[in-house]
Amino acid sequence: MQSTLISHHPTQRACFPPVQPSTYRTTKKIRRLPPPSAVSAPRLDPQITHSLPPEKTEVFKSLESWAKRSVLPLLKPVDQSWQPTEFLPDPSQPGFHEEVRTLRERMAEIPDDYLVVLVGDMITEDALPTYQTMINTLDGVRDETGASRSSWAVWTRAWTAEENRHGDLLRTYLYLSGRVDMVMIERTVQYLIGAGMDPGTENNPYLGYVYTSFQERATFISHGNTARLAKERGDPVLARICGTIASDEKRHENAYTRIVEKLLEVDPTGAMLAISDMMRKKITMPAHLMYDGKDPHLFEHFSAVAQRLGVYTAEDYADILEFLIGRWRLEKIGGLNAEGRRAQEFVCGLAPRIRKLQERADERAKKLGPKGVKFSWIFNKELAL
Repeated sequence: MQSTLISHHPTQRACFPPVQPSTYRTTKKIRRLPPPSAVSAPRLDPQITHSLPPEKTEVFKSLESWAKRSVLPLLKPVDQSWQPTEFLPDPSQPGFHEEVRTLRERMAEIPDDYLVVLVGDMITEDALPTYQTMINTLDGVRDETGASRSSWAVWTRAWTAEENRHGDLLRTYLYLSGRVDMVMIERTVQYLIGAGMDPGTENNPYLGYVYTSFQERATFISHGNTARLAKERGDPVLARICGTIASDEKRHENAYTRIVEKLLEVDPTGAMLAISDMMRKKITMPAHLMYDGKDPHLFEHFSAVAQRLGVYTAEDYADILEFLIGRWRLEKIGGLNAEGRRAQEFVCGLAPRIRKLQERADERAKKLGPKGVKFSWIFNKELAL
């Protein structure tokens, strides 16, 4: 099944200049990818593995105690964490059926395009096993035993446990609404977990933590916008659900950006090259291999609806980059070698270029005009992209 799904995502042409050689990569061979877009999600090919020199793993060993002091406190104790059932009708109470009826009445007013975006977000969250697997491919920080006491492994397991609630809650809420085809949604989740993901992190924690910093910021923005739209469309409970999930994502973003900030302190050139490397490749969304058994371009179509509603857009992509440049104070980082300075110049000048490229892409899309696409998640109803 995985090979069938992957074949639906063809290689795309590139337009960024070649990546500069770096001190931590074992190979320079890398595909150049198109500019960021809310509707494109190319795979990286060929796949590169274990690009971190063995001596660089010592950086992460030396940061174990720092991670315990500075990263693990961003986790919430389980007994202080929200749980999905707190937002849902309680089947143990006499008013359960009435609460479900009220939920369905609220959701009856939610537009189909919003439902598609909410389902896409839910499926992305539900593919959590893939994300934990990806992080555990990273050399120097992986959970070597499955219950390792290292700070990096403790973080990954606890992060996974916190994230696990997100898909559970959204899936149950959507199920109770009666507005979506749960069988097709469940098939999409199974396809997606089976397909995996290739964000281009090469078993390299420098690259991996740059990726997760960007991605957690993106999910914070996406869930925040679905919260805003749910409130505008008359479902305050759904708004609170999405807002609560967004709050988790913000806390996780803080953890990952803190790690990269520390890497910039202890290894400025290595960290700067990692940021440049990931931005040259383009940050692919974790669900970029999404498939429902019918639509080979499902992720692109879902993303197009999200862009049209303003849930997650190409503008957001550029905004995230600018935010991280400021958060990490990249323009002021010193102690770089010549290659690091070139990477710094590239990254710090990239956001305006992304915006210009996207403006041109938007103009081309307008000339083509809207097209209709059927989504199996909403019983094959057609939406305009």
